[in-house]
Amino acid sequence: MNRGMTWVTFLFALALVSGCGAHYVTPSGGASMAEFAGLSEQIDGDISKHFETRPAAAFPAHIAVVRIQDSGYRNRTHHGYGHGRYSVVTTRDIETDEAFERLQKLPDVNGVAPIGRMLVPVNANSIKDLRIPAARLHADMVLVYSVDTSLYVDGKQLGPLSVISLGLIPNKKAHVTATVAGMLVDVRTGYVYGTTESTDTQSQIATVWDTEVAIESSRKKAEKNAFEGFVGEFEDLWGGVVNVYRDGAVARHDEALGNRYHTIKLGKIGND
Repeated sequence: MNRGMTWVTFLFALALVSGCGAHYVTPSGGASMAEFAGLSEQIDGDISKHFETRPAAAFPAHIAVVRIQDSGYRNRTHHGYGHGRYSVVTTRDIETDEAFERLQKLPDVNGVAPIGRMLVPVNANSIKDLRIPAARLHADMVLVYSVDTSLYVDGKQLGPLSVISLGLIPNKKAHVTATVAGMLVDVRTGYVYGTTESTDTQSQIATVWDTEVAIESSRKKAEKNAFEGFVGEFEDLWGGVVNVYRDGAVARHDEALGNRYHTIKLGKIGND
């Protein structure tokens, strides 16, 4: 769905909300991480372009952190910034201070800093548009993540910006599924160190969803739990990154193999 249609859909949903009793509008979707990073682009003839990208970050590393969502993202309480291929969300409604403190305390992390909207171009379209503001923060790596949330009633998925008529869902099963997915990228070169994700589901009888506040509570709980799980998964990912890339481990492997590219397999680490 293009940006224009997304906005028209939201306006139509607002019209329904204002004119037809109690309704709830589902949040916009998450960003396509592969498309955003250029991983879905067709490469003429071969895949050598990906193998030519090399890690360049020094340790201990300074990490910039940013959340991106679909273009024109909005939910009941806040919205994203920007009108490009994706938008940036700077409001922390599911991220806790404790979660960021866990990132800050990881070994070989020199600092963790969020990327604010003042540093991001209004028409951000690629990973480079986030690497540049991360560089302005003197970050070595940027952790980019997105939240994708789906609501289901009686097994039927309700898409982004769908309208739920609260009076029409009694005695049905309902649940919210939230997935937080992210990737760790080298600011200097765009090298992808690894990806990770976490999912949480909150199930209820739909009669509990009798108000917007009740549905929002379920959404936020699922998203918050998914983000906490994501931080835990990232801690494991980071341990592998440090073991593989600190002290020039990759360069030593390349030299030992006659300067040929050598992929180090370690869970989800490295450009596959």
